Amino acid sequence: MGGEALLRVEGLSKAFGGLWAVRDYHLSLPEGSIYGLIGPNGAGKTTVFNLITGFLKPNKGRIVFAGTDITGWRPDKVAYLGIARTFQILQLYRALTVEMNLKIAHHKHTHYGLLSALTGFPGYRRQEREVRDRVGELLELFGLARYRRARAGTLPYGLQRKLDIACALATEPRLLLLDEPSCGMNPREAEGLAGLIREVKERFSLTLVVVEHRMPFIMGLAQRIQVLDHGVLIAEGTPEEVRNDPKVIEAYLGVEDAVA
Repeated sequence: MGGEALLRVEGLSKAFGGLWAVRDYHLSLPEGSIYGLIGPNGAGKTTVFNLITGFLKPNKGRIVFAGTDITGWRPDKVAYLGIARTFQILQLYRALTVEMNLKIAHHKHTHYGLLSALTGFPGYRRQEREVRDRVGELLELFGLARYRRARAGTLPYGLQRKLDIACALATEPRLLLLDEPSCGMNPREAEGLAGLIREVKERFSLTLVVVEHRMPFIMGLAQRIQVLDHGVLIAEGTPEEVRNDPKVIEAYLGVEDAVA
């Protein structure tokens, strides 16, 4: 995994009311890799995602994506450059259909104006075909084709999680940040999701960072794992190295089974 870093984070720090949520965080993420980010509750994992994607502005540090310094950029600019994310709390249009959720997510890649849409110019028709094709591909890949006309809020929770990831993919990212993607899933659903994540990584040439609390899930998925504790990076390595690191075991209150 010696590829060039797609994302570099240097000395990233964020404080709230004088308390450091993240302090001196760093990351060199090779293109085409899957990294895991773990740690106890309140360790700062979601804050790292919020900083990278522009939902929070850092007090210190630098974020460079694909050679461009994006430190402090707005979320929409970060997304347009090619970084997509999911959230712990699902960000779906629950009253709209599954298909419409995907089309809305894909909207940022359409470049026609109102006149083209009203007159049906060739550029508009071509882009609409591309949207339909992309949405159709995602519906099939995520096992959602039979639910395309169902309201998103009526889907079982596991399928809503899948739809949320599919919507992130509809934006055609290079880097995908997944925040606890297996949350609310049973072990069988989580195992299937891990296989699906590997498949979409290869099909769409993705680089991924995954925040996850389910240790067997992330240990079997990620190539390298970082561990945060109270906003500080305390360990980084292969799943095996992290599993046996005394600092990691201590961070999980000495419960070795937590990282088994």
